[in-house]
Amino acid sequence: MRPEMVSMHRILISLALLVLGVFLNASWAEDKLVNLTRLQMFVDELPDMPKIQGFEVVNGIPKSKSLNIGMYMKKWKFHRDLPRSTVYAYGATQSTATVPGPTIEALHGISTFITWQNNIPSNKHILPWDPTIPTAVPSTKKGIPTVVHLHGGIHEPASDGNANSWFTEGFQDRGPTWSNKTYQYRNQQQPGNLWYHDHTMGLTRVNLLAGLLGAYIIRHLDVEGPLGLPHSEFDRSLVIFDRAFRTDGSIYMNSTGNNPSIHPQWQPEYFGDAIIVNGKAWPKLTVRRRKYRFRIINASNARFFRFFFTNGMGFTHVGSDSAYLGKPVGSKGFLLGPSEITDVVVDFSESETDHVILANDAAYPYPSGDPVNEENSKVIKFLILGHPEVDTSRIPERLIHYPAPDLSSASQTRYIAMYEYTSDIGEPTHLYLNAKPYEAPATETPKAGTTEVWNVINLTEDNHPLHIHLGLFVVLDQTDLVKVEEFKDCMSKENNAIKCQISKYARGNRTEVPAQEKGWKNVFKMRPGAVTKILVRFAYIHSNASYQFDPSGEPGYVYHCHILDHEDNAMMRPLKIIR
Repeated sequence: MRPEMVSMHRILISLALLVLGVFLNASWAEDKLVNLTRLQMFVDELPDMPKIQGFEVVNGIPKSKSLNIGMYMKKWKFHRDLPRSTVYAYGATQSTATVPGPTIEALHGISTFITWQNNIPSNKHILPWDPTIPTAVPSTKKGIPTVVHLHGGIHEPASDGNANSWFTEGFQDRGPTWSNKTYQYRNQQQPGNLWYHDHTMGLTRVNLLAGLLGAYIIRHLDVEGPLGLPHSEFDRSLVIFDRAFRTDGSIYMNSTGNNPSIHPQWQPEYFGDAIIVNGKAWPKLTVRRRKYRFRIINASNARFFRFFFTNGMGFTHVGSDSAYLGKPVGSKGFLLGPSEITDVVVDFSESETDHVILANDAAYPYPSGDPVNEENSKVIKFLILGHPEVDTSRIPERLIHYPAPDLSSASQTRYIAMYEYTSDIGEPTHLYLNAKPYEAPATETPKAGTTEVWNVINLTEDNHPLHIHLGLFVVLDQTDLVKVEEFKDCMSKENNAIKCQISKYARGNRTEVPAQEKGWKNVFKMRPGAVTKILVRFAYIHSNASYQFDPSGEPGYVYHCHILDHEDNAMMRPLKIIR
């Protein structure tokens, strides 16, 4: 929803409540939502998600390993004072399944084979879904379609989790591009942080809201060990997302669309005021006065986070998305869009207090939506023990160097335009990339082993985190458009940036790329009314070698906005690699 629409909607609700003399939010009263102001923060301990090794050691030598990881419907307790919620969860068994799922730890160069098993009973979804948007529907009309995408993974198309490669319980129903039960993750890429999550056509937003997500780490011991960064118990993944709840504990999602006569359920963005970290709302973690490493994943559907510490402490960034930075970068705060990952070291010996809160002040929708409130401005509380201790970990002056991007090596320049379409009442109906639906033939067909320049033109009012499967990219610059409406008018008619003389309009202010995001990334925030230039590499960045698999096979790859409500309707396009 556009920011002005959100604000006007809330004003009207507030006026109505004043007239009625009701002091609760109208939707809370009608849908029996939990009044989050009555929930005490920082009462649950931060869980350390279970870990599953994606390799085995035989006679001292690491070998490939085959895993069976299921998807289960079960109950999960998000807060001490909330009833248990029905969720969909990943795990080796139903009893061990968690939200988020287990952290899968892989080794560079050692393949992990995973058979993802859908064990969700054949009944209706626990959340409302909208059949008027492109959606996976089983031919039997039974079962919950799911498919898993390893976000940031570099592997063959058949293991990428294509949106149409979905399957239901026991593989009884399968999507049109489904081909195999077991995925091979080769782990030949650079070490770093990834995450796995559902990617089903039209159901991604509801399947993630239900709980289908988890962390995945690729380690390269020979390369990472000498860095001396915090490890073992001082190395923690933080998977952060927002949710809303009914009083019976069930996850709440609005079941009425913003254009109900067009889309009975679909809403352009989902927001919940309860901030969940590793499956608990506003948890706490007791830490020692030393350095900790936190791998932070924004697993929200649409919420951006601008993180900072309430006592002024800082962060040292060592990685962004699935790659290390060349050298550490310090910051006092940073913006993390949906699906982005940052890897930071925090030194609690620098704190002058015995506790500190990781906080958030990003508007929603970002950037010009509503300001944060008390509930969604707090994330996690750290309780800091005693005196500084001997800390043998360190932050090296240099991390892992990858070849710098070379503009002269670009074989092609492309223009990717982001469009939002609205109804007669000014409400979004759908979003497209390059004014094309997902089903239209692929127009982005890069050659394996090449580098391309993509100019991403955001003609909407929202910031869109763009994710490219397979390829990694470096953000070169962001330039504001001048005479935006004039350019939009031309693009709505021509859908051709060259014909519309983009060079004439991309002449506004330039926004500096944050230092901690100047490395290789797989997702980045596309500012509204701006052109973001990125250099995309379709080869391994650590070696510049060709892929050790055929990337040109079916069903190919995709690129899309990672606001899940946008991706589902239908801000996603096919990406076909050629040889």
